[in-house]
Amino acid sequence: MAINLQKGQTIDLRKNDKGESFDLSKVTIGLGWDVKQKEGSFLGKLFGTNKEEEFDLDVIAFLLDSNGKVANLGKELVFSNGQKVGLHGGDVVFFNSMTFPSGTGTSNMLFPEGTPKHTIQQKINQLLSNGELMVHTGDNLTGEGDGDDEQIIIKLESLPARIEKIVFLVCIYQGIQKNQQFGKVENAFIRACDSNNKEIARYTLSNSPELENKHSLVFGETYRHNNGWKFRAIGEPLHTDNFVDVLKKYIN
Repeated sequence: MAINLQKGQTIDLRKNDKGESFDLSKVTIGLGWDVKQKEGSFLGKLFGTNKEEEFDLDVIAFLLDSNGKVANLGKELVFSNGQKVGLHGGDVVFFNSMTFPSGTGTSNMLFPEGTPKHTIQQKINQLLSNGELMVHTGDNLTGEGDGDDEQIIIKLESLPARIEKIVFLVCIYQGIQKNQQFGKVENAFIRACDSNNKEIARYTLSNSPELENKHSLVFGETYRHNNGWKFRAIGEPLHTDNFVDVLKKYIN
């Protein structure tokens, strides 16, 4: 049975206090959320105009070395249409660099909108078989539906020794501009599952005044400990809606 974590709580991913052991050869970090229902008028309900806002929440992973820094910032890609994408193929896994270590491609390139789930799974398996150690499963623009909205799959025990910690961050895209913030999000969670899809632990974010007017959230982290890995629930809200602002803390 999975452990429900409290903010700041740390657990061993290999074995819980009930004696259950977990296979960490492939770990899935799943994140989910819902947008709070907007209270509207009777006429709005009648005519269907009380629609939920669409939030675009992006999941980002920073891979840190023993100094707690992102050592490899990747490179800049220039596409044929002139579009430039930075941080590609480095120690940041995000919507424009979907895998580690190669980067592979952007979210739209790997998993175009409307791609069937079985096709996504086939592509993920192919990437992991071809040497990728982390794969971001794509960008859910709404948070609709049950289960994980986005996932990062990690071959945790195969990561190079220089990677000591992985920090998981969620940002609301253009949150400041659109006046969208975590105070309008509910049922947000992060969970870890082992290679057999057994849920190891889950941290569910409680509705808190500290989330008001915050557009990013450091959700949790996993780190090496005594030849194994631990997971810590963090739940630190931040004002910025741009993950690069958070990244600066890990490169200076």
